[in-house]
Amino acid sequence: MLIECAILVLVMALCFRYYSRTVDNFNEAAAIKGKRVVVTGASSGIGEQIAYHYARRGARLLITSRTEANLERVVSLCKQLGAQDVSYIPLDMGNPIHTKNLIDEAKLRLGGLDHLILNHIMHTPMELWNVPEMEKNLAQSIEVNFNSYVRLATYSTAMLAESQGSIAVVSSVLGLISMPFSGTYCAAKFAVHGFFDSLRLEFELQRLNVSVGIFVLGQINTSAAKDVANRLMDVDNLYLTSAEDAAYRIMTGTTNRERRVYYPLSAHFYRGWRDVLPGVVDRLVMRMYNEDELAEVMKKSS
Repeated sequence: MLIECAILVLVMALCFRYYSRTVDNFNEAAAIKGKRVVVTGASSGIGEQIAYHYARRGARLLITSRTEANLERVVSLCKQLGAQDVSYIPLDMGNPIHTKNLIDEAKLRLGGLDHLILNHIMHTPMELWNVPEMEKNLAQSIEVNFNSYVRLATYSTAMLAESQGSIAVVSSVLGLISMPFSGTYCAAKFAVHGFFDSLRLEFELQRLNVSVGIFVLGQINTSAAKDVANRLMDVDNLYLTSAEDAAYRIMTGTTNRERRVYYPLSAHFYRGWRDVLPGVVDRLVMRMYNEDELAEVMKKSS
């Protein structure tokens, strides 16, 4: 056990060193100015902050989400921040036709694509699986959180191959470990990891110089994430990392063509311990929940 712990500490130290080096070597102005970027889920939270970071560095942006009023606000601020070109299109990523429309619009408006930032998300209610509505929630979660990611990457491959561009897949530690009341969300995120790791290898086999980066995020302080977890968890003590910081790390990792980024660094914990001491991880996960609320949920389901 002591040897295993020592190995994990060494791995985390090397990861920290690599993280520091990649960020320090990042030349923002030269790397991003004029880049053609699509950001999904850009009307709030992490996606909104990603758009602002790219705008400050002179990128050309096409952003999307379902909420047009919020998109108008984000576009207005992106223009003030210095985006070379920015526009929006309100779309629902749960609609397969809309995913195709987004990539078609990127070709029309931007003339190509350098960075595809897959950030949209459908949060599902934190409920026990035996709730009848959960089967419907599973289908919706897979469609929005997985199928649409696959479609967008597929439709954009030709443009990204031409530009030698990058795909950024915004994921979660729930693509590495499972939590109670999150089965539908975990299912989609586990699938995302499997597909895009495979897609990266297929790009290599085809000699396509398209990078695929998966960003494994821990608890990020967004209102949407906190609203979902608030019922069962003490979110004030868990969601401490800002959306702005997470967005910056996604931008730098995408530009540096990193294949996997864990953010914040505490996310490395789940990577290392889930296989070595799975029981410990399970107990730590359960400690995140409010015992009184948990007991109430279990009582209602019995």
